[in-house]
Amino acid sequence: MAGRRARTGRGWDASPPRTGDATTPPRPRPGRRGRGAETDPEAAPTPPRDEAELAREICLRQLSVRPRTRAELAGALARRGISEEVAAQVLDRYDEVGIVDDAAFARAWVSSRHSGRGLSRRALANELRQRGVDGEVASEALGELDEETEAETARALVERKLRTARGEPDAVFRRLVGMLARKGYPPGVAIRAVKDALAAQSAEAAEFAEHIDADALADAEHELDRDAR
Repeated sequence: MAGRRARTGRGWDASPPRTGDATTPPRPRPGRRGRGAETDPEAAPTPPRDEAELAREICLRQLSVRPRTRAELAGALARRGISEEVAAQVLDRYDEVGIVDDAAFARAWVSSRHSGRGLSRRALANELRQRGVDGEVASEALGELDEETEAETARALVERKLRTARGEPDAVFRRLVGMLARKGYPPGVAIRAVKDALAAQSAEAAEFAEHIDADALADAEHELDRDAR
């Protein structure tokens, strides 16, 4: 229409440039890289990671979860493809500075698992063996747990279970000796702990404990041995 000024803004109504007009060269689209950047021969390749550095990183990650034995760390390194030579160098260094200490691990394990779970020396010895602790080191740690302490722990476990136990004394007796068997207690220790706890519970339980016959004891010992296996 006459009298209206032509709109010259950029957008849907912009007029196409005429021949000879000075135009601004198009800007490259953001986010696009030239081919030269992808195939630049000057780009430096990522250097391979040092194997010892990777081994240390694996060990520290394992140790951040809980203390580990040397054998556990060696197994973790082997699973990640670390060579035996490098693994030995890293673990030897950790031994020197005290980061890995199987003796301290064994002592802490015995104390924690006995007081927390009520496990016997036999069960604890098995757990330490599974974690690669040397037999002599394990024996020294287990030596701090004497027979009297083990018997007291067994009795405390039985007394705790008796508070909620239901059923005939004979059935309760068998359940309790089975519970101690699963925690690794020898038959003599388990049966004595249950008899003493029953005797202290009530007159009826005391009478039952007093008259447990030899056949019942033999059956209980058989159950203990079977459950321990």
